[in-house]
Order: sequence, then structure tokens, then C-alpha cells
Amino acid sequence: MARRVFFSFHYADIMNANIVRMSGEFKPTAETGFYDASLWEDAKTKGDTAIQRLIDKGFDNTSVTCFLLGEHTHSRKWCKYELKKSIADEKGILGILLPNQSKHGPKWISNYGKVHTWDHDEFADWIEKAAKDAGR
Repeated sequence: MARRVFFSFHYADIMNANIVRMSGEFKPTAETGFYDASLWEDAKTKGDTAIQRLIDKGFDNTSVTCFLLGEHTHSRKWCKYELKKSIADEKGILGILLPNQSKHGPKWISNYGKVHTWDHDEFADWIEKAAKDAGR
């Protein structure tokens, strides 16, 4: 079964996040819960309410939130919001340590889902397990 996934990450980590997002398992479109930079930048100019609406819309019809963990992901306001919303919406949650990143800092997400070191061959299975663990 194909899962629709919302990807959460600190925008400063976009180059490493793209390694995961563009892995071929999922399409990097609004359908997977990811919005491109132009939409994000436009929402930023309109304020927090616009950003929150963009995120909330991205969550529609997704079953899993995948946190792409860089060095500062845990401290980002919108990543924290996405975690809170994922819990409230009973989404499957998992973390992926981004390539070329320190292995420190995933504890904030490991209380809610499993954290993995990136492995393209295992990614689809991790998504499916997170969804099933959440009862989806």
C-alpha cells in the first residue's frame, strides 16, 4: 500500500532533506505533504497564520509524518508544531537522521516514533510500520 507522507524538516537542511525526499519512494509534491520553497516563502510573507494553514493543508490525507532530522530540527518552531499536530491527528511518526548529520538530537522525536539512519532500501518499510503502529 502506498502511503502519503508529510515530510518535516528545518529548511536549512534542504540539500540533505532532498536526498530522502527525492529517493524515488515518494513524489515531492503537495500530494505527499511537501510544498516547494516558493509556496513556503510566499506563506512566510503573509505571517504565521498563513504558514500554519499551509502546514495543515499538507497534513490532509497523510498517514505518516517523517521528520528529517538535522542538527537544529528539534529547535524549529514549525517542526515542533508539526510534531504536536501529528500526535493530535494520530499520524504515524518516524525520524530519519539526515545524511552527513550528527547522530545527536533525535531524542525529541524518539519518544513518539522510531528513529533510523537513512537507508533507501528500508524507507518504504519504515513508513508502512509507522502507519500500522499508529493504527492507520
